[in-house]
Amino acid sequence: MRIDRYLGVTGCCTRTEAKKIIRAGGVTVNGVTVKSSDTKLDPDTDKVVFCGSPVTYRKYTYILMNKPEGVVSATEDGKDRTVIDLLPADMRKTDLFPCGRLDKNTLGLMLITDNGELAHRLLAPKSHVSKVYRYKSKFPMSEDDAKRFENGLTLEDGYETKPAKIKLDDDGMGGEIVLVEGKYHQIKRMLEALDNKITYLERISFGPLMLDTELKRGEWRYLTEEEIKELEAHK
Repeated sequence: MRIDRYLGVTGCCTRTEAKKIIRAGGVTVNGVTVKSSDTKLDPDTDKVVFCGSPVTYRKYTYILMNKPEGVVSATEDGKDRTVIDLLPADMRKTDLFPCGRLDKNTLGLMLITDNGELAHRLLAPKSHVSKVYRYKSKFPMSEDDAKRFENGLTLEDGYETKPAKIKLDDDGMGGEIVLVEGKYHQIKRMLEALDNKITYLERISFGPLMLDTELKRGEWRYLTEEEIKELEAHK
């Protein structure tokens, strides 16, 4: 593996940044300063130090993004910008993809990875991975509406949703929703089944991951080692 790619997949920096840091003498392999970004190494055995800190190699890349409005959850789209388009150019050419989907105008936590096996497990219906959303509605919701929501609703196409959780704000105009499934436009359609309408929707957690409030809309970061461990261990 090339050293610039290695630094990219381990979350040290982008491959473009790696080239600059390597030229400045900031990377060593087995104690020897690397002089070129196309230097080859064995990720399983060679010891890499990046700007004075040892690097731990991981086979997969995990990215946490704060998805903005108007961006689609896809690897490519002929019309709109995608979450992959928000990454640096050299990362768009990799095998990264969004784990799951947020509607175009839904904001918040998006996991991007190249670990297909993990994504399949997290998204499998039998996994029941919880997803928490902040929402606002056009009309106030009553306690009776909340009970109907929590017991499961029949959507316009006849699909019966699984029981979900909802916590109403004091004015009934918003709150938090917890789902363990992810049907197309599900929350929007569930509120429509209650003769209401979603006006704002933001995902704030996905399984063990929490939205990083320090990330502005459209910003991203690599998962921490602790977040990766929790994600990979999540059942």
